[in-house]
Order: sequence, then structure tokens, then C-alpha cells
Amino acid sequence: MGACRINPSILSADFVNLERELERIGAADAVHVDVMDNHFVPNLTLGQPVVKRIQEVSGLPLDVHLMIEDADRWAPAYAELGAASVTFHAEAAAAPVRLARELRAGGAQAGMALRPATSVEPYLDMLGELDLLLIMTVEPGFGGQSFLDLTLPKIRRAAEAVRGGSLPLAIQVDGGITEETILRAAEAGATVFVAGSSVYGAEDPGQAIDRLRLAAEAASAGR
Repeated sequence: MGACRINPSILSADFVNLERELERIGAADAVHVDVMDNHFVPNLTLGQPVVKRIQEVSGLPLDVHLMIEDADRWAPAYAELGAASVTFHAEAAAAPVRLARELRAGGAQAGMALRPATSVEPYLDMLGELDLLLIMTVEPGFGGQSFLDLTLPKIRRAAEAVRGGSLPLAIQVDGGITEETILRAAEAGATVFVAGSSVYGAEDPGQAIDRLRLAAEAASAGR
């Protein structure tokens, strides 16, 4: 699964100056782009035209997280835009295996997200169809929330399944990631970390990214 990766979320960025905000996170492994439709979650962010423009101006790979209804219909278009990875919610997909295969066929890594209360067990048999499993550590929809420790056992069960199946699957966590909570998430088995407020709220986002990565790698080494 490789080293720990830090994907800052532009949900916490200044949307009026996105190109500048992207430049501030040059030390990141990817940029996490949250697409929300005000239906699946009670918030509205941005859609395909803005993601297309971010893809054109960013030197970082795009990690697109779709918090939208009818993911089967809309998700493949984001792969076609050139996103490195496209993550849909299991709760919003009618045919997740077919959708994951469509995303891969479109040139993107296929990711699937689970809300905090959604169990991972019904999806263990399809992990081989995925490149990334996103376990939400807050309720999706808004940045700045506190990390939910109740998700840690789910992260551990997912990590055990990945190791047991020798799967090249990244386990991503999103929500409330700080230098303190990243230790618990990494110890539980997460390998990719989405951080918004703790990066963009820092005086130097680059240094914040480096500190988060070092903390995650130290916790991972202790597993």
C-alpha cells in the first residue's frame, strides 16, 4: 500500500482564490476535491466545470470525493475529466461493482466511501474491485468537524481484510484529521489521510502537511 499519503481537502480553502490555494499545498500527495449536491449531504460545493478547471491548473493528482446521489450516473464523468481517483458513496450507488469497473475503465482509480454508521462487512467481498476504501471519520457534508473514534474498529476490520487478502488497497480516512487524531487512524490501519482545517488553518500549509505525514508514518511503523 506504500507510504502514508496526505491529501488536503480544498473544502477548507478560499474558493475565490483556488489556484493560489492549490499552490500552497505543493507538498501534498494529491488534492482532495469534495463534490456535494445538497441532496446526499446538506451542502452544495462544486461540480464538473470547476473540477475540470482544477485538473487543468493543479500540478497535483485529483482525489475526487463524490457526496452525491445517483453516483452510478454521474461518477464516470469525473474519471473522464482526468481525475486520478474517483470515490463514490456505497450508500448512493445501485451497482457499486459495475461502477467501480466503469471508473477504472475510464482511467481513474476506483474508490468507495462509507459513512460512519455504514458497516464495512457487506462490502468485504468486493474490495478487490477497488483501489481505495474511504472510511468517513465524520458525517459527510461539512469541514471542521471532530474525529469520531467510533470509526476506529471499522478501520481495523477493513485493514485486517486488506492484509488477509493481500490486496493493493489504500484505506483513506476523512474528517477531523489533526496531528493528534492521525496517530489513532494510522495505528488502526489507515494509509491515506484527508485533512482540511488542520492544513489550510495553519500558517504554513506545507509544514502542516509534513508534520501530519511524519506523525502518520510513525504510528504506522508501530503497528
